[in-house]
Amino acid sequence: MLAMQTGATFVDSRDFARIARAIRYIASHFREQPRLATIAATAGLSEFHFNRLFRRWAGLTPKQYLAFVTARAARSALTGEVSVLEAAYSVGLSGPGRLHDLVVTLEAMTPGELKGRGAGLEIRYGFSDTPFGTALIGRTARGLCHLGFHDRGGERIAAGALSARFERAHLRRDDEAAHAAALEIFGARRPPDGAPLRLAVRGTNFQLKVWQALLEVGSEGPTTYRDVARAAGVDGAERAVGNAVGANPVAWLIPCHRVLRSDGSLGGYRWGEERKRAMLAWEARDIIRGPSQRQRSLPGDRTLSA
Repeated sequence: MLAMQTGATFVDSRDFARIARAIRYIASHFREQPRLATIAATAGLSEFHFNRLFRRWAGLTPKQYLAFVTARAARSALTGEVSVLEAAYSVGLSGPGRLHDLVVTLEAMTPGELKGRGAGLEIRYGFSDTPFGTALIGRTARGLCHLGFHDRGGERIAAGALSARFERAHLRRDDEAAHAAALEIFGARRPPDGAPLRLAVRGTNFQLKVWQALLEVGSEGPTTYRDVARAAGVDGAERAVGNAVGANPVAWLIPCHRVLRSDGSLGGYRWGEERKRAMLAWEARDIIRGPSQRQRSLPGDRTLSA
C-alpha cells in the first residue's frame, strides 16, 4: 500500500481488485442468488474478511448490494418496460450519487498555455490509493489537470505519460498532496469552507464541448453516447463523441464512467471495465442506504469556460 501521511486511507489497490471481481460476479449471477461464501471465493477471501472489506469499501454489505441489483431487475421485469437506463440499473448501476456531492469549476487552459506545451507551469503530481485503486493526480496553481487510474507497478509509465503531455512543464512529485486531493475528491474530506474544486484541463474545442455536455447530462446518472452527442449539439456524431469521452484527462469528476452504450451495456472504459462497474456500484450505495444515511451534500453546479 502506498504510504499515507494523513491518517485517513482508502482500501489498498489490491483489495479494490478483489472487490471489482466480486461486483462483476454479482452482476453476472444475481439471478442465482449466490451465497456469501461463493461471492467471497471470487475475491479469494473468507466470508468474514470479504464481508468486512466490502462493507468498509461501500458502507453496506454484499448481501445488501445483491438485494439492490435483484430488486432493480425485478422492477424492470414487472413493468415490462425496460429502458436503456433501467437495463443499466438491473446490473447494479446507479442514479445520481456521490460524484455530484462536490462543486466543480472546470476551465480550459489558455491558448498560450497550450502553445507553450506547459512552459512556465509547475505540476505537483503524485500517487494515492482511492476507492478504485491507485490514481495519479496532477495539479497546477489553477487547478487539477489530471486524474487517472493505474495498476500497481505502472507508476513510472503513468508519470512518463503525464510528462509527455506537458513536456515543458516542471513536474514535482508530492504524494502527500495527491493523497490530500484524493480525500477531497472521494468524499473523505470536504473542501475548506465549501470552496469549489477547480479543474484546469487542456483539450480541443470539440473535446471541451463534449466534456461540458457530459457534466450536464451525466449529473443525472447513467447516460448514453447519443444523449451526450445531442447535448453537445452534434447529433449523430457518437463515434467522435466516444473518442472525446475517452480522452477525458480527469476521471471521475468529468463522469465518463457514466456513459453507456445505447443497449445499456457498459461499453469500454479507458481505465478498465471492472473499474467502471465498480464506480457505478459505489455510487449506488447512496440509493441503497437511503436519504437518512447520506452525508449532507454540497450543491452540484459545474461550469466550463473556454
